[in-house]
Amino acid sequence: QVQLVESGGGLVQAGGSLRLSCAASGRTFGSYTMGWFRQAPGKEREFVGAIEWSSVIIYYADSVKGRFTISRDNAKNTAYLQMNSLKPEDTAVYYCAAPVDLQGNTVVAGTLRTSWGQGTQVAVSS
Repeated sequence: QVQLVESGGGLVQAGGSLRLSCAASGRTFGSYTMGWFRQAPGKEREFVGAIEWSSVIIYYADSVKGRFTISRDNAKNTAYLQMNSLKPEDTAVYYCAAPVDLQGNTVVAGTLRTSWGQGTQVAVSS
């Protein structure tokens, strides 16, 4: 299975920006649709968006559309989440996961399972 490590979280004021990275190990990362999720304290995990392997199709949740941008560099085995115009309600632990589908569903197919990173904390102050 692919192994994922997120980085780039931190504390930022409302209106600010952060760029999260998701570094993957394994040669199959480039063929996977990769997703970003977040979980705020006391809330269920929320699907933020996903990018398919060629970066042609990218999906965003309505809550982040127009503010967040997902990209990937398969040569570097890394995916990114650029977050602009951050709001206090964006405060959460952010996770990357792969493979997923473009609706954020996890994969169970034979021995293939969705892998998750450990998460990175994003805090937005008002």
